[in-house]
Amino acid sequence: MIKLFNHYLHRRTVLQVVLDFMLILAAVFAELLWRRAEWPTMVPVLGYTALLATGMLVINGSMGFYQRVHGRSLNQSRARAALALLLAVPVTYAVFGSVPLGIEGRQSLALAAMVGLLVVLAHRVDAAHSGAQSALRHRVLVFGTGPRAALVGRALKKDDPHVDVVGYYASPNESEAEVSAWGILSKNKSLTDTALELEVDEIVVALVERRGGSMPLRELLDCKLHGVRVTDMATHFEKTKGQIRLDSVSAGWLVFGDGFSQGGLRTVVKRIFDIACALLLIGITAPVMLVTALIIKLESRGPVFYRQERVGFNGRLFNVVKFRSMRTDAEKDGPQFAAAKDSRVTRVGGFIRKVRIDELPQLFSVLNGDMSLVGPRPERPFFVDQLTREIPYYAVRQSVKPGVTGWAQVRYHYGASLEDSAEKLQYDLYYVKNHSLFLDLVILFETVGVVLMAKGAR
Repeated sequence: MIKLFNHYLHRRTVLQVVLDFMLILAAVFAELLWRRAEWPTMVPVLGYTALLATGMLVINGSMGFYQRVHGRSLNQSRARAALALLLAVPVTYAVFGSVPLGIEGRQSLALAAMVGLLVVLAHRVDAAHSGAQSALRHRVLVFGTGPRAALVGRALKKDDPHVDVVGYYASPNESEAEVSAWGILSKNKSLTDTALELEVDEIVVALVERRGGSMPLRELLDCKLHGVRVTDMATHFEKTKGQIRLDSVSAGWLVFGDGFSQGGLRTVVKRIFDIACALLLIGITAPVMLVTALIIKLESRGPVFYRQERVGFNGRLFNVVKFRSMRTDAEKDGPQFAAAKDSRVTRVGGFIRKVRIDELPQLFSVLNGDMSLVGPRPERPFFVDQLTREIPYYAVRQSVKPGVTGWAQVRYHYGASLEDSAEKLQYDLYYVKNHSLFLDLVILFETVGVVLMAKGAR
């Protein structure tokens, strides 16, 4: 994993992004060489091509092509590639239409760029479904055989096809094994010798009890000195899944670890970013909001907007405003989570919730400072009180402003229970710990894909 601006990215993801960027540049550069263009001509054209390549990376990211794990079929990936190409065509001709008029052959340059885009998309689809095994396998040994070790093993096998779990090395204090007996490594050799013999790249320490001699610190240090990475379970999940798991984290880990930086510069930059993006999005979506308001009014009697009290930054209450998507008597029986196929949702409401149009009025809450564009989902006081009592560290998410979208929203489906709230909190904690402008941009790009694919809406 590579840590870039406080956010963890897999090395293969970074390589895929760099490769796609270079392929588009190479296609246009080859066209310029074929035409024997002079260097003063090449520089501005390659600059515009770099702009196009950046836009294509955004589109590919929104389509989910840089996800290491996905549940798409080949036809679904092809459909996404077709949609990406459809979005890329007008962008390509808009970019090359802006090339200085003194440069000839802008049409051929645009066609060359499109060839590069086609190669990129074909490679993305093939890479997602080829099933080819990478020569650069990452070999992981799990230290422990209990429930935490089993959890790590399942997650590794499920979430990364390029990882080999070489086995589980038992701790002296673990009496019962919850992993397959076939995966437990022999203790005839020391942990260090076992790791070196199996050519292990990383050891993940996944023990329920880490005191009383359970941790062979000297051997783990020897492994580290021999180039084997040693990671605790909490850090492992933070790096690989973008979450801070409640079942593996401690208050000490949160206090003494890095992150949770709320500096003044970050606050100012985030506020400027919020205002600029909110104004831009309001300008773009104003016609959509006007049409939505009209349709809501025509479908059913009642207000167009729905106001509801939510808990914001540092526990301060504010009113969130959304387009009304439910009947006016939706909560006559008291507050409740939205359910799948909720009967309280109107026909228009079902559509605007699916494509997230109902969230657009929250952009005005971003402008007045109650919300941020990116942050944890603002929750109602009734549920906050309940969740704070029952879920550890839940109040930590209130240390940043709530957002219109967020890391939990793009990584997990709609939360409709205590268990879902606990799962989403693990992503919210990751965001609070590692938030940066870069992570905000990543979330916004992924939000576009969530909206286009209508994922997780209720």
